[in-house]
Amino acid sequence: MGTTTRGDGYWHRLVKKLTTDVEQLDAADLSVNAEAQGARRACDCSSGEEVTVYGRLRSVEMCPRDAAATLEAELFDGTEGVTLVWLGRRRIAGIEPGRTVKAKGRLAVRDGRKVLYNPYYELQTAP
Repeated sequence: MGTTTRGDGYWHRLVKKLTTDVEQLDAADLSVNAEAQGARRACDCSSGEEVTVYGRLRSVEMCPRDAAATLEAELFDGTEGVTLVWLGRRRIAGIEPGRTVKAKGRLAVRDGRKVLYNPYYELQTAP
C-alpha cells in the first residue's frame, strides 16, 4: 500500500515547521493574518495611498520632554515595517511593544521608511 498525497503534505508541513527559523514562521503567520483582516501587506503599499495595515508593534518610542510631543511605534506585518506617528501625544493606552494593531491612514515616506501620521487604529486580540 502506498502513501497518500495528503499524508505527504502533513509530513512536509511538519518538517518545515521543525526546521524553519521561528522568526520566519512568525513573519509568515503575521502576513497571513494581515490579509485575513482585510489589510494590505506593507511591502505592497506606496506613498500617497490610503492603506490599512495589520501587525505587531515591535517598538514604541516617546519623544524627549523638551521637543514637540510625538509617539512613534514600529508596526511589523511579516513583510515590512511601517512607523505609526501620533503628533501631540506622549502616550496612548494600549500602544506597547508586542501588541497587535490594525491601523488606517495615508502612507508617507520619511527618510526612506514608510510612515502613517496620526493613524486611526484598533487594538486587536492576538489570534
